[in-house]
Amino acid sequence: MITRRAVLAAGAALAAPNIARAQNLVKLKAGMVTGIDQIGLPIALERGFFEKWGLDVDIARPYATGVDALNALQAGESNIVQVGVPMIGAVLRGMDLVALANYSGNATTRGSDATMALIARADSGIAKGDLASLKGKKIAASFGTINHLYILALIEKGGLTPNDVTLVNTPPPDMTVALLAKGIDAFVGWDPWPVVALKDVPGAVEIVRGGGVISYIGYNVGLRPWVAANGPVIEKFLAALSEGDQWMRKEPKRAAQVATRWIPGLKQDVAEASMEFNIQQADRRLSANNFRALWSAQERLHRLGFIKDTFDVNRHFEPKHILKVMADNPALFSDLPPIPADVAIGPGFVFKP
Repeated sequence: MITRRAVLAAGAALAAPNIARAQNLVKLKAGMVTGIDQIGLPIALERGFFEKWGLDVDIARPYATGVDALNALQAGESNIVQVGVPMIGAVLRGMDLVALANYSGNATTRGSDATMALIARADSGIAKGDLASLKGKKIAASFGTINHLYILALIEKGGLTPNDVTLVNTPPPDMTVALLAKGIDAFVGWDPWPVVALKDVPGAVEIVRGGGVISYIGYNVGLRPWVAANGPVIEKFLAALSEGDQWMRKEPKRAAQVATRWIPGLKQDVAEASMEFNIQQADRRLSANNFRALWSAQERLHRLGFIKDTFDVNRHFEPKHILKVMADNPALFSDLPPIPADVAIGPGFVFKP
């Protein structure tokens, strides 16, 4: 565990020294993945927002993928984690997960994938912007994660099928090494790994960045029994995170500095370049768009044969806590575009495809 006290001892100064320290802070264990889009969590810790809201939060070591984060959740290492596509496979295997808010995504639009990119070697034969040129290529992705969903969408957009390429299951931190070693022709990944590859792999080419081919899914997720028993704590947690997100949107360079302390080996210039895209999706709110994002991810994975079944997304969302935070603390979201009326949700909302 990377604890609040350990961060303070490492010199991460809090920005709110005048906050009165509560005598009985509620302890909470949270988990994250090594992605720039996850940084709202440690920002809330380092800036003192958790303490402000009455919480003592410990953050587990950053995991390589959401699959690892969910394994830790199931093992009791965390009470709540940040995860996206791996939630689908976990639910289908019987894990009773509940999504509470976004850690990354967009409540105002359907397409949101600015933090994703496809990077290729200079000699790969893959042409910038030409997705049909992926045919016959070896491409790294982390199976069962958002970057797997992203490459499947790019393949379809290029008029191809998954059988037209060779997908190689690779953890994001290993993708740059695989590209350097010419073990793959290209990879898809979330930031900072595409930015790292463009700096560290001679001649590496960004074939596509974002593109609106998928709706990003990234949720704060807990196990149903814990969620049912901890409503007030969840609301404090989401309020603190929302405050951290707003600070990140206003202070992207300083937020990038926080990221360098939480993602091993991340350099400031890479973090700053990645943060430019991250703040476009730093929207903790939920709307019908986020329900649709989970539904559409399932639909694609099922249609292409990667999952054998689907589930009712309504059963695995509990929006009432973030809706309360939004209603009680509108200033935390005042710098974001308003959620369009046709996708705004309220108590009792039921998503219908």
